[in-house]
Amino acid sequence: MSTEFTAIVKQDGKWWLGWIEEVPGANAQEETKEELLISLRESAKDILELRREEARRQAASNYDEILLVI
Repeated sequence: MSTEFTAIVKQDGKWWLGWIEEVPGANAQEETKEELLISLRESAKDILELRREEARRQAASNYDEILLVI
């Protein structure tokens, strides 16, 4: 499944800074724009997976997972 997100990126001195609008906590800092985009993708993947695990853990048992397309 492929999902689109919006990355905000900017250069600050020699560093590239960025964050993903739709995923709080997904942010990164790298020396090149290309490295920044890679780090942002990984950050978003990691955060979303942690949130999935947390949601399943909170549900404990006897729950359904339903795909929603927005």
